[in-house]
Amino acid sequence: MAPSAGHLRPGRYLAFFALIVVALYALVFFTGGGKPTPKLGIDLQGGTRVTLTARTPDGSQPTRESLNQARQILETRVNGIGVSGAEVVLDGNNIVITVPGEQGDQAKNLARTAKLGIRQVITSVPNTPGAPPAAPPSGAPSAPPSQPAGGGGAEGAPAQQPPSTTPSAPASGSGDAGKNPIEQAREVRQAPALMPKDPKNQQEAAAAQAAQQKALAALNCAPNAHDPLEGNDLPDKPLVTCGDKGANKYVLGPEFIPGTEISNANSGYDQTRGQWIVDLSFNGAGGKTWGDFTSANIGKQAAFVLDTNVVSAPTVQNAILGGNTQITGKFTQTDAKNLADILKYGSLPLSFDSSDATTVSATLGYASLQAGLIAGAIGLAVVFVYCLFYYRLLGILTIWSLVLSGLLVYAVLVLLGRWIGYTLDLAGVAGLIIAIGITADSFVIYFERLKDEIREGRTFRSAVPRGWTRARRTILASDAVSFLAAAILYIIAVGDVQGFAFTLGMSTVLDLVVVYLVTHPLVAMVSTSKSKFLSNPRHLGLGAVQKLGAARKSTRPAPGRRANVKEA
Repeated sequence: MAPSAGHLRPGRYLAFFALIVVALYALVFFTGGGKPTPKLGIDLQGGTRVTLTARTPDGSQPTRESLNQARQILETRVNGIGVSGAEVVLDGNNIVITVPGEQGDQAKNLARTAKLGIRQVITSVPNTPGAPPAAPPSGAPSAPPSQPAGGGGAEGAPAQQPPSTTPSAPASGSGDAGKNPIEQAREVRQAPALMPKDPKNQQEAAAAQAAQQKALAALNCAPNAHDPLEGNDLPDKPLVTCGDKGANKYVLGPEFIPGTEISNANSGYDQTRGQWIVDLSFNGAGGKTWGDFTSANIGKQAAFVLDTNVVSAPTVQNAILGGNTQITGKFTQTDAKNLADILKYGSLPLSFDSSDATTVSATLGYASLQAGLIAGAIGLAVVFVYCLFYYRLLGILTIWSLVLSGLLVYAVLVLLGRWIGYTLDLAGVAGLIIAIGITADSFVIYFERLKDEIREGRTFRSAVPRGWTRARRTILASDAVSFLAAAILYIIAVGDVQGFAFTLGMSTVLDLVVVYLVTHPLVAMVSTSKSKFLSNPRHLGLGAVQKLGAARKSTRPAPGRRANVKEA
């Protein structure tokens, strides 16, 4: 036998729900120190989202450890921009950088692998398309691309960091068709034969010069040319690469100082020379190596190689001791700052391709947010009108339950944004709008079960507990199916679809909380009310079904008696 509505103690359920709401909003307003608003995605507030796809030299899957290390380094770089609200998250083998506001363009440059190394320049030749390279004898330093500056230190007129000028892979024969492009490039541009084992051996020197000429001839330094070797050159081997924005080609020796030995880097403006520079500080081992090199190679060039491209190739004017030096070039203020930030915050353990870069203006983001709010308001209004027209006073209970559900969802969104960095995007707003229908559907199921019980001849008071017992099984099954669908969608989907699935699943769970702790207790309170207005079936939208139930009850035979049956 179903319990009566009086045994429910609805006040306790409502008090428990009120305690939950008070606790959530206490956390919203008195903890975290942030604004009491949900964290919005860039499609709602404007900003830039860059999706980076990791790649390894051999084409294998990157390890989770390397991805996490890359994420941490990128997060440090993003924080260096000084924009609040920026975030870096892992999404499978992708790293997604989100920078709100108008400063997101800098995020597009943060994915550079920043593999820095310092190599000795063996030779350099101008990049003259169609002309055969004329390399000087192997091992002899070439003339610098421009006149060296006076004063102490390693200075010159090196290249600006060339983001769009990269050498292409060398042409290979049909026998190399199955080889990895990186390995093909290494075979030509990092061949051991580029440097003689014994520079005094004329035969080895001639062979090295021939190998250098071949590699220089195959090198394509045209703008926007793709370089499979970018960020993947081997530090212990010589290197043939581009520099000076594609104006020169270089043959470099093995790396003698890795970028990991740089302890600090800062950009600044040199008033004397009238140009932007990058000041470098080496750690103890790096400073000693740099001092030894500059002492032994005065008049020769040292190349600062960033991601396989020569960023700067200054000529050593004198010995540089103390562990400090400069990278000079035709830098703009932005170029110098970007380079200093990349060097300062470390090298990435993986190379990345920018698979997607989206920029949304603040105006468009506001328009999207406004459109989402209008769509949600229209959806709520339609549900309100339907409930009032069809269920009347029960419809008011539905509206009140939806309002309380909205308060619960809002608080949870704010806290999730603070605790796990969840951002509400346009897809998430769509999930919330659909959740309005799911929540209203639970109320419809309950109220229709009440009507079924009243059609059987029961009073509204006795129909409430029996209708709830049957309706809650259907509500649980319906919400379980919705939550399972949202969970599966969240697992197999990526990007914006995950935001839709997350809000849909979250709202489904909160729907159960509201139905159990608010809607059913409120209906139970109405059913036990002594007010004639509240207990009137016509005011509850139950007048028609109560008449039908009374009619069925009057035609039902009394207990212990059989209905009279006329024989034909």
